[in-house]
Amino acid sequence: MHRPPHHEHEGYAGLAVTEPDPFQAPVWTDADGTHIDVRGLGAPQPLVQILRLIAASPPDRVVIAHLDRDPVLLYPELLHLGWWAEPVEGDAGEVRLRVARAS
Repeated sequence: MHRPPHHEHEGYAGLAVTEPDPFQAPVWTDADGTHIDVRGLGAPQPLVQILRLIAASPPDRVVIAHLDRDPVLLYPELLHLGWWAEPVEGDAGEVRLRVARAS
């Protein structure tokens, strides 16, 4: 299981506080765009992680999302933010989406 990196800082009363990295899923860049693999994350983390990535992305960035299932709740959120998604060929048992800003 993928465990997110953690960052420590001094919290209340000088105690060390550990916070999860904002991206709890592997993110990498390839020729076809920036990939995020949210397979295996419990709800609502796939949606949250994809939305965080597109919020941090420049307007011309294409995001390729790797999921366990069709993210039906993601589509209206993307439309509201001015993005769209289309399925692309992925591995067996995987839902893979190409996500881009609407022109």
